[in-house]
Amino acid sequence: MKMTKRRMVWLIPNVFCYLMFVGVALFITIYFEGLQEINRLGIWLVAMILLLAVSVHGSYTILKWVREGKL
Repeated sequence: MKMTKRRMVWLIPNVFCYLMFVGVALFITIYFEGLQEINRLGIWLVAMILLLAVSVHGSYTILKWVREGKL
């Protein structure tokens, strides 16, 4: 597999994770009061933080692989 195709295979899911993060952040912003009323705000915030952590870690790993010439 060419390096360009290999990069795209890793970049597309990473970009999708960032889009999911934005979507969850918008969801939390829109339904903040309702989530607070049913005591689910904390769970959604933890999920959002974990999603951001996975996305940042994926970006860092991809960048490291590109610098090392593996990707």
